[in-house]
Amino acid sequence: MTVPPTDPAPTRTKRVWPRALGVALVFLIVLGGGLGSLAGKLTDQEKNTSASFLSKTAESTRALKASGAFVDENNVPTIVLYERASGITAADKARAVEDLTLVRNQGDWLTGSPAPPVVSDDGKALELFLPFAGKDQNAFSDNIKSLRTQLKRPGKPAGLSTYVTGVGGTQADLVEVFGSLNGTLLVATVAILVIILLAVYRSAVLWLLPLLGAVLAFSIASGILYLLAKSGVLVVNGQSAGILPVMTLGAATDYALLLTSRYREELHRHESTWEAMKVAWRGAAPAILASAATVILSLLCLLFSELEGNKGLGPVVAIGVACAALTMLVFLPAMLLMGRWLFWPRIPRVDGQDPVHEGLWKDLADKVSGNATAFMAGTLAVLVVLCIGVTGLKSGGIPQDKALTNNPESSVGQQHLAKHFAAGSGAPVDIVGPASQVDALVGAAKGTKGVTAALPYTGDNTGSNAPLVKDGKVLIEAILAVDSTGGQARDVVKALRSNLDTVSKDALVGGFTAIDSDIHDAAKRDNKVILPIVLLLITVVLAILLRALVAPLVLIATVVLSYGAALGAASLVFNNLFGFVGADASFPLFAFIFLVALGVDYNIFLMSRVREEAPRYGTREGMRRGLTVTGGVITSAGIVLAATFSVLATLPLVFLAEIGFVVAFGVVLDTFVVRSLLVPAIVEKLGDRIWWPARLGPDEVRAGER
Repeated sequence: MTVPPTDPAPTRTKRVWPRALGVALVFLIVLGGGLGSLAGKLTDQEKNTSASFLSKTAESTRALKASGAFVDENNVPTIVLYERASGITAADKARAVEDLTLVRNQGDWLTGSPAPPVVSDDGKALELFLPFAGKDQNAFSDNIKSLRTQLKRPGKPAGLSTYVTGVGGTQADLVEVFGSLNGTLLVATVAILVIILLAVYRSAVLWLLPLLGAVLAFSIASGILYLLAKSGVLVVNGQSAGILPVMTLGAATDYALLLTSRYREELHRHESTWEAMKVAWRGAAPAILASAATVILSLLCLLFSELEGNKGLGPVVAIGVACAALTMLVFLPAMLLMGRWLFWPRIPRVDGQDPVHEGLWKDLADKVSGNATAFMAGTLAVLVVLCIGVTGLKSGGIPQDKALTNNPESSVGQQHLAKHFAAGSGAPVDIVGPASQVDALVGAAKGTKGVTAALPYTGDNTGSNAPLVKDGKVLIEAILAVDSTGGQARDVVKALRSNLDTVSKDALVGGFTAIDSDIHDAAKRDNKVILPIVLLLITVVLAILLRALVAPLVLIATVVLSYGAALGAASLVFNNLFGFVGADASFPLFAFIFLVALGVDYNIFLMSRVREEAPRYGTREGMRRGLTVTGGVITSAGIVLAATFSVLATLPLVFLAEIGFVVAFGVVLDTFVVRSLLVPAIVEKLGDRIWWPARLGPDEVRAGER
């Protein structure tokens, strides 16, 4: 079947369209130039401390503020561990005292006076507990690096091992990872996009335009976020900054593929490139805008989170997606209008060619149509089997010494520290309560299972063992017998709070371990609250786009099933291949936000085209035509996004590596199984009922066919 070429647009349309597009393009480039200069400064505004992830109302946050009367709020407890298998010698102790003097003399390294060196009960290790200043994240990281260098200076006794660990060592290693993260991610993502775009377009020039547009979108988003973070409107951390380039560049490229594919299709019908772009833009823009709206609304649902880190992640990545859609609907059309030569060597000419032609996707569409029941049953069976793996997902948290896959010094040091001292000695629990009940509070703390010691804070250089009292309050430091992160530590914190409440309701439990516990509890709450909100919003967007109720419910059901399958597969891989000890409590929520939103994206691309074709050809034929026309471009878009997210899976940070894998796997599953097989099979079985309560009547179909 051939479609007659369409006459060029009227002169007035030719004049108005390029003028409007030109003004928007100039504005976008000026905006990108101005904000792009700020993009490189975004890393300086990141906040990566554990406390910055919590809400201001959490008990550990209130305890942190209350303990500020005793110790600097910016104190980061850091441990230098000395270890000798045969036992600590006098020379080792002298070296530790020398190191302590060196640190004290640095002036701005510490927030207070450190305690003298402490030798372990087995005599094989010695620890220095240092209150490092952490207000300036970059300065803190540099100081830890300097300390590690100083510990290796000449004169160190032979056979003595040293490690900088504890909260300070871990935080410094995380800062180092995040510091190199943005550049690494941007370079790796761009490299992957270049390879994929060259393979998809097979053009000497065309691949460059989506890439330039994607980088422009990322620059604009980064500049906006820098200004918002600097003004205190948004919290940007390494987690959100790491996902930003992957999501922005991936989404921008997806939108570019959709628009370019439709434009190429229209160039076979229209002699005028302006008219071809106008028709292509009108056809692709609703799907792109609906796709962007779906992802943006899903991300903004994170504003309902109790965690400040999550509240920041939602708007951060949403701004990136919005910039991606804006750029590809303005910058890319203007660039494509430079001429047909951009498609060289496969330049599309006016020939009235029907976009539905013989090929892989035509054959697949025919096979699914002819065997809809078998395809539906088979794909559902595969997805359900994969969902079973969810039972093995360990979302109880990631221990401090397992958060990084490259096993840095802080992780190794934490493992060795636990051999000689109480596992939680690297991160004491802070208890702030009434001074009049100090003895009862200490007794309640010591009586809690899992607590090895509890001592009132006496202050610096007081010369007395009496507790330091501030505004009628005292600070008690408790040492846990278990590692400061993980399920056991959280159980001890809960028991400790319960026991202290029997003494005083005003007692507050804080510190690194309590912060970790509160983050975990808030994440579990977020999973229950935010997931239903996301589903509701996406359903509304789909209903508006498709002007139906059944289709949105079907699409949501298939994507949720796909999400469960991806989570199940990820669980099997994490446990048996990657060897991860667990996943963060927020992992299911983040996986849901990205997978459901992105999975719906590809169904939007498909079903919006089916909705366009159905009035003319009928629903079943419309699905076959829609799958044939969009099959290649949606598959390419899925590969792009899966490849960009897979970059995260190569990072040394376990949380981002897990997110990268599950999203990449889930996107591939959505693209090749759900969108290509399951949804077409369901539509084939339901026919026109998929559009209920709307109805594509027989007269409407026949009129379209005439």
